[in-house]
Amino acid sequence: MAQESSNGSDTLPKLSSREFKAYNKMAVYMDYYHEHFRTMWRTVYSAASSGRRPSHMSLKQFLSTGLQFCQQLEMHHGIEEQYVFPYLAERMPSFRHELELLTQHKEIIAGLTKFDSYLEECSVGKRELRLEELKELMDAFGEVLFAHLGDEVEQLGADNMRKYWSMEEVQKMPQCFGVG
Repeated sequence: MAQESSNGSDTLPKLSSREFKAYNKMAVYMDYYHEHFRTMWRTVYSAASSGRRPSHMSLKQFLSTGLQFCQQLEMHHGIEEQYVFPYLAERMPSFRHELELLTQHKEIIAGLTKFDSYLEECSVGKRELRLEELKELMDAFGEVLFAHLGDEVEQLGADNMRKYWSMEEVQKMPQCFGVG
């Protein structure tokens, strides 16, 4: 179970560099993926905000970048919800269904679905890409997405993980969680 200080207070002892790295590994792993999503978002959002596609991208490449963002984020959330969150929720309240991280997922998915549909319609020629419309769709869920990306990493950080898991338990977590 989680570590407790020798005096029984909520203050935990200082971690060694090795311990911090072990407890923080999942946050680092998650942030790696989240940074990929932030980068893809910024590419598409920058174009939507400026009214100009990146000069090095054709329309097809631009739409493909947006669609890849949607597919990859949906897959990432699916893995989290099916495997990672239920495991962590055994001890960490913030990963339980009724709480903020999963509520954020629902809000993100609602916006992502509209964003994905719009891009798909543009890519098959059912609709002409209008960057102002794209920006509106992105604005509808961008704030909650970025908050969520940061919140997850914070919850998986060493200072929080050690409240709920022992060093041995963290080291035995499945490798697909970015630890072990």
